[in-house]
Amino acid sequence: MNKINKLFSQSKDRKLLSIYFCAGCPTIEGTADVIRTLERRGIDMIEVGMPFSDPLADGPVIQEAGTIALRNGMTTDILFSQLKEIKDEIQIPLVWMGYLNIVMHYGYERFFEKCVESGISGVIIPDLPFQDYLDIIKPIADSHGIRVIMMITPETSEERIRFIDEHTDGFVYMVSSASITGAQSEFGDAKVDYFRRIDDMNLRNPRMIGFGISNRQTLESAQAYAAGAIIGSKFVTLLRETGDADEAINQLYKALEQ
Repeated sequence: MNKINKLFSQSKDRKLLSIYFCAGCPTIEGTADVIRTLERRGIDMIEVGMPFSDPLADGPVIQEAGTIALRNGMTTDILFSQLKEIKDEIQIPLVWMGYLNIVMHYGYERFFEKCVESGISGVIIPDLPFQDYLDIIKPIADSHGIRVIMMITPETSEERIRFIDEHTDGFVYMVSSASITGAQSEFGDAKVDYFRRIDDMNLRNPRMIGFGISNRQTLESAQAYAAGAIIGSKFVTLLRETGDADEAINQLYKALEQ
């Protein structure tokens, strides 16, 4: 069974926490250490970000992390190699997150073959058109047992959400707002209403909520209406500031209590 499906099937009675970090930042050698540390410290799933020169959906924190990673020399081949080295010791799901241009340049078939070799369970491609997913990406990903995770926003229609739910597997990534990534201090009534509206749709796939989660209020708001939460910018900031994954997760857990 795919590790993503296994995680959700075995965790129905608790809320999950997924962490995003940018591979190659703050150092190019640190990918394996960050992943090992996050698993050891109780994180349920990890999104490994592949830096890109034109990250349209990313806020300034993740954009800067990507710039540092590219300056450090991070490449798709290097990331795949780093992940392959720790494939057999990591039990939690790893989700590759990056832009379509990277996958196209690498070659679709070759990319998903490398995902399997590297222990990747799923991919998130924010700028992937859904029709291209259905026609091109899904058949290849399915043949390799890789889950392609699609995003929805408050502006996504109910018809579109149900169509996405019907044609995907793993989980649905609920973006808390239609804006770029970045930590927020609270989720207002409009966002909570959005969370509640999607929860009431009783989708087939579990949902994870991301973008803006950085403290207790935003975490609890997300976890109340989904299977769990995804934290990116807050952890990326702490990892850059401390240079140490253990200390970064210490500070993150403290922030989530406030």
